Amino acid sequence: MSEAKSLRVAYGEALVELGAINANVVVLDADLAHATMTSMFEAKYPDRFYNFGLAEANMMCAAAGFAHSGLMPFASTFALFGTGRAYEQIRNSIAYVNANVKFGLSHSGLSVGEDGGSHQSVEDIALMRVVPNMTIFVPCDPVETKKAVFAAAEINGPVYIRVARPVVETLTEESTPFVPGKANLMREGDHVCIVATGLMVKDALKASELLMARGIKASVLNVHTIKPIDAQAILERAGACGALVSVEEHSVIGGLGSAVAEVLAGNSAARFARMGIQDRFGISGKPADLFEHFDLTAAHIISRCEGLLKA
Repeated sequence: MSEAKSLRVAYGEALVELGAINANVVVLDADLAHATMTSMFEAKYPDRFYNFGLAEANMMCAAAGFAHSGLMPFASTFALFGTGRAYEQIRNSIAYVNANVKFGLSHSGLSVGEDGGSHQSVEDIALMRVVPNMTIFVPCDPVETKKAVFAAAEINGPVYIRVARPVVETLTEESTPFVPGKANLMREGDHVCIVATGLMVKDALKASELLMARGIKASVLNVHTIKPIDAQAILERAGACGALVSVEEHSVIGGLGSAVAEVLAGNSAARFARMGIQDRFGISGKPADLFEHFDLTAAHIISRCEGLLKA
């Protein structure tokens, strides 16, 4: 397996690699290049890098223009500012006309830590998921992050890549498939299925191991693509297990849990519970403390799985 590294570093490295084989790739940033790691692309291809300052809406409009000119723009900033401050431009200037713009937005979810609720994007997936023509990738590790960048380049239309800030150990292999819209079953089990995305995949795998020691066979479904959601995989797990728990570093409203619930509604009688941030804003703190505070750890996943099976 590859070494542990920050997903934003993996994102920056992937942009450099993609830029080497595709001269149409240009990168835009909103004065945060050293945080989003697009500075790596800037250092290699300065004539294909554009800094718009703290003007995210202008950046997205320019990205649309680049796309209409035949280029492939990757626009980057913090997830909160990209999906929030520039929402209208993403909707009307990009997605409405299916412009070929990619968004690699970092510091997503709780991973921005001490910056607090004003900077923690726990609504971004919901905002992007409701926009027509949008594809959403939430990679779980550095390997998936690189694959997400290259997969985005193969899609003709807007793609949101949700990039976390922390250093993350590698959970997948180079040979692990990354097919847009197709979830990966990372662990088998027929008692309950933990449906996880992004940073929560690691805790889901740990919970599965600990549950096995308690006699509970928990499968783990890694949903790296939130939109389009892999309905087939979810229904297969529902049929095999009869109980599912979704886990995400995002509001339980509008994200992975909502997508899974929409698939199950009218199609499955499986028991289902959602884990995530319960309709509230984030708070300031170290990321590890925040995951504990919001009940998003392996121990909390175990408790929810056991409770669901007893229901």
